[in-house]
Amino acid sequence: MKITRGAFAVLMIAALSLSACGGRKEPRLMNIVANRAGPDEFTILPGKPLQSPEDFSALPTPTPGGSNLTDPTPRADAVAALGGRPERLARTGVVRGDGALVTRATRYGVASDIRQTLAAEDLAFRRSHKGRLLERAFNVNVYYRAYRKQSLDQYKELRRFRRLGVRTPAAPPETAVKP
Repeated sequence: MKITRGAFAVLMIAALSLSACGGRKEPRLMNIVANRAGPDEFTILPGKPLQSPEDFSALPTPTPGGSNLTDPTPRADAVAALGGRPERLARTGVVRGDGALVTRATRYGVASDIRQTLAAEDLAFRRSHKGRLLERAFNVNVYYRAYRKQSLDQYKELRRFRRLGVRTPAAPPETAVKP
């Protein structure tokens, strides 16, 4: 049986279309491919040596996804080596100077399920902005186009702040700002 060029082209387009339809459940807008296939040897940290505790009843309760006594703690180890108190690194509650900010931000209440709500809304947004058919087929980066309406024009804001008389010492000089 002989297949013509036209029929072959139609079959290839159909196969490409079907392959672009399947795939991940969650859309990825930022398609970055690493140069290497192997692991990054600098991200692997050796664990602390195992030791028998003096009192087994003093061991913390295991929590799935929580920390372990043998987990490496390079920051805490560095603070202890320099004579500091590593327990101060643990974030517990509101930092002393941020009380007024937290009070102001939570004056209308706090949603207890905000993380789940934002995750669901973000997933719906990424599904509705996942790119065109060929962009998905060839893993083209569509992140910046999808979030364009939510991005801030930094130079426009800088000009607005300067018109209002707000000091912007960390901003680029006037000559670097677009007119």
